[in-house]
Amino acid sequence: MKIGYARVSTADQNLDLQSRVLTEYGCTTIYQEKISGKNKDRPELRKLLKNFKKGDQVVVWKLDRLGRSPRDLVDLVALFHEQDVNFVSLHDHIDTTTATGRLTFNIFASLAEFEREIIRERTKAGLDAARARGKTGGRPKGLSPENLKVALTALDLHDTGKYAISEIDLLSIY
Repeated sequence: MKIGYARVSTADQNLDLQSRVLTEYGCTTIYQEKISGKNKDRPELRKLLKNFKKGDQVVVWKLDRLGRSPRDLVDLVALFHEQDVNFVSLHDHIDTTTATGRLTFNIFASLAEFEREIIRERTKAGLDAARARGKTGGRPKGLSPENLKVALTALDLHDTGKYAISEIDLLSIY
């Protein structure tokens, strides 16, 4: 069975083009959602992943409609492969039922892995360079001892019930 998946990023975008192309390709079921690809919880994709069976074919209009990132896309297609489900991206001419399609996708997967390694190396180099300049990462530790004293004094004044927050003049606390 051919199962389609169509997604647009915002509610004001339209799914018509993707749905039409998937229907013309022969998809009998099409999961559609209007949600950002960055959103980790995509309910229609979750339904698709629960409902496909061995021998099915998952079809998308374009690769970027399925995965949030190259790594996410590779993981999804690997899951399909493990379950004996084929994958087709119509616009990108990738069909994992053919040797050429599998080769194309494996090259894509290798490039995604390479990209991830390059990003990791650049991030590490940037952090090392910052440390060499005496910079430390992370969030600030919080209020300085002086500012903590002022904040606690203001809180005490408010807790007495005599002063509203708007009445406490922090400058007079110093």
